[in-house]
Amino acid sequence: MIAFTFPGQGSQHLGMGQDILEKHPEYEKYFEITSKKLGFDIKEIIFGEDEKNLTLTQNAQAAILLVSYIKYLYTKEKLGYEPDVVAGHSLGEWTALVVAEVIDFETAIECVYSRGLFMSEACSPGLGTMAAILGMDASLIEEILKDFANVQIANYNGPMQTVISGDTSEVLLAMEMIKEKGAKKVVQLNVSGPFHSKLIVSAQENMKIKLENIKFNNPKFPIVQNVSGKYETDPEIIKSNLIRQITSPVRWTEIILEMHKNGINKIVEVGPGKVLSSLNKKIVKNAEHMNI
Repeated sequence: MIAFTFPGQGSQHLGMGQDILEKHPEYEKYFEITSKKLGFDIKEIIFGEDEKNLTLTQNAQAAILLVSYIKYLYTKEKLGYEPDVVAGHSLGEWTALVVAEVIDFETAIECVYSRGLFMSEACSPGLGTMAAILGMDASLIEEILKDFANVQIANYNGPMQTVISGDTSEVLLAMEMIKEKGAKKVVQLNVSGPFHSKLIVSAQENMKIKLENIKFNNPKFPIVQNVSGKYETDPEIIKSNLIRQITSPVRWTEIILEMHKNGINKIVEVGPGKVLSSLNKKIVKNAEHMNI
């Protein structure tokens, strides 16, 4: 059985998707749909030279969804692969929803652009940050964070890779304490805000309003969601989890283990970059891993 996994923000890079467009220009129409929906030329952003413009949260989120989706279409239509289950890391969950036909591509593009804006506006620049911790068990990190009211785990990325998020001053103090307790490496991330933390609760509230009148369909494939780490098929639960995801941790380790437990022996990362493939190999060593 095969799972498709879709990357989140941070996987973007200038020129992504160019390889597929050169060989299969029929996918150009999705760039046109995106540009029309958002009111600006997405190709200029992805294939231009201004990396900072691409890295803006709202632009990055729309661009990654777009490129991930055409890579999915290429995988299905040209390579002949279809998934038995899908999952996405943070933003990537939206690509999973489109692939599972829970929502359509145009709706998702508009929603993730808004999601990016909501997240950017939720916390003033400099007030929040994130840090990656390598070589320390997540349970020990959770114990340390009990002393910090405004810092929480944002991503459970692997057995020994965790990301924390929250108030900048508290994150910096937590980083020092985590180093003292024996973490192999602690690195502050170059991000525009404290994603997956309660400091951006206004983004979650705005997303709830945004999705209020958008109908979610029964998924074509089960989705293993970030918030629960479990297989979900109920459209209302999927929508609720998608909203809660903004301030909740991404349970990526649980997601991959849950898939493997349910018979998944091939895990394919579909989208720009190879971030998830690297994580997935460390979580489940005795499965086949691919990157498209």
